[in-house]
Amino acid sequence: MPDIVLIGAMSPRMTEGVAQRFPYYRIASEDELATLPYDVRQAATVVIAANNVGARAPAALPKLRFVLNLGIGYDQLDLPALKSAGVAAANLAGLADECVADMAMALLLDVSRGTTRGDRFVRAGKWGKEPFPFVNRITAMRLGILGLGSIGLAIAKRAEGFRMSVAYHNRKRRGDVLYRYADSVRELAATSDHLAIAAPGGTDTRHLVNAEVLAALPPHGIVVNIGRGSIIDQEALIVALAAGKLWGAGLDVLDGEPAVPPRLLELDNVVITPHRAGSTHETSEDAIELTIKTLEAWFKDGTNIAPI
Repeated sequence: MPDIVLIGAMSPRMTEGVAQRFPYYRIASEDELATLPYDVRQAATVVIAANNVGARAPAALPKLRFVLNLGIGYDQLDLPALKSAGVAAANLAGLADECVADMAMALLLDVSRGTTRGDRFVRAGKWGKEPFPFVNRITAMRLGILGLGSIGLAIAKRAEGFRMSVAYHNRKRRGDVLYRYADSVRELAATSDHLAIAAPGGTDTRHLVNAEVLAALPPHGIVVNIGRGSIIDQEALIVALAAGKLWGAGLDVLDGEPAVPPRLLELDNVVITPHRAGSTHETSEDAIELTIKTLEAWFKDGTNIAPI
């Protein structure tokens, strides 16, 4: 009897890689816990989380002791509920840092240089018939990073390659970097040309980038978000972009995704990608390897090699 229940869905490649080593039962969400066979519910000790997991899982699975979140962010886990039930949690932190940082710079470059905007212009047959507007450079500009964790730090290193000066805001100042620290998000925006968001989601960061913060950025400013959509007040962002108070935005995440506000789609100074910053072939293979290693370590002696 498998000890593992998968809640949610994995990619075909991940499914193939994990299932060969660890058989499991799969349900789409916690709502389906009661549909599992009684023997499975009594035997399951591990949940692989590809969807929301909270208090209902340990309540339905009395032997549950470990939840492995298939992702970097873990806002889909109710950590307090799991902890109170004596359930350890792990995730795939650090796995996609470099790829996500690449996407942040790709979005910044795209919006500033008008790459996809220019592509649309050419495909529409406008080249040679209408003028294409001047665009902006990012070289030697000021980049503010909200959330200087491992991903934020990787973004900062890339920005240095463009001779950008870097500042950041965290809950706490880091003692291991020389980048300028801003005491608030508003201060960070007011002293930066562009703002890159690499903070985690959750109630503590919801709408941390609000109308006041957006207004503190200069008119040539660009907002890039590869963190979580909830961090930005999306309505305030749309208003600022439509009014020309910002040059543009590059968004790999949205609040309420995959739904996209129609007004956001109407703006030509926005580039939106479908939450795929960490989704590369290389990261996918690394994720399979780390998932298997994490499960092996847990089943061997209860060691959590990737604790949250």
